[in-house]
Amino acid sequence: MAQLPSTPSSGRVALWRRLRAIGATAVVNGTWVLPDTAPHAKFFEQLRVTILGQGGTAFVLAVPVSPPEVHEAIAGRFRADRGREYDEFAERCAALLDEIGREARAGKYTFAEMEESEQDLEKLTRWLAKIKARDFFPDERAHQSVELLASCQHALEAFSQAVYAAEGVQEPADGVTWRPPPPRNPRAAANRTARPIRQEPGGDPSRPRDLYDRRAACTG
Repeated sequence: MAQLPSTPSSGRVALWRRLRAIGATAVVNGTWVLPDTAPHAKFFEQLRVTILGQGGTAFVLAVPVSPPEVHEAIAGRFRADRGREYDEFAERCAALLDEIGREARAGKYTFAEMEESEQDLEKLTRWLAKIKARDFFPDERAHQSVELLASCQHALEAFSQAVYAAEGVQEPADGVTWRPPPPRNPRAAANRTARPIRQEPGGDPSRPRDLYDRRAACTG
C-alpha cells in the first residue's frame, strides 16, 4: 500500500514502472499485489524504504489466506494484465511475419533487410522472456506466444537462406524458394556487364574476396 506526494510526478511514475516491470497488479487505488515469495517480499521492502525516503507512506502486508472468490478475482487481474501484453506481443509477431513475407515477395533479399528482421526478432525474444517471468498464472496464451515466436524464427531462417543464396554465399537450401531482387530499371539490367573482382593489394587474383570481408571493408 503506497502513496506519494502528487508533485513531483517523477516519483509516482518511477513507482508505477517498477511495480509493472516486476508484474504486480493493482487491486484498489494505491494497493498492489504480488505472489508471496522471498524475492517479492524483498522487492516490496526495498520499495517501501524508497517511498518513505521520498516523503510518502507505504505499508507491506502479508495475506496468508483469502476466500476462494477473492483469490480468483486477484488471479484474474494478473491474467488480464498479462493478456494485454500477450496480445500486443502477438501483434508485433504478426507485423514481423508480414514484413518478411512482403520483402520476400518483392525479392528484396538483402543483408540490410535480414539484419533489420534479426534485430526485431531479438527484441521480441527478450520481450517474451520478460512477460513470461511475470506471468504468475499462465494460460494457453503463454504457449501460443512461444509458438508465434517460433514461427518468426523459422520465417527469418528461410529468408536468411535466400539472402545467402542471392549474395552468392551458399546454394539455396532444400525447400527454400527464392528469386533475386529485380533490377532498378530494365535498361540497367540490359546494360549490365561482368566486372572484375577487386582484390586487396598483394592479394591472390585467383581467389575472390570473401563477401563478409568486402562488407567489413565498407563499414570499417
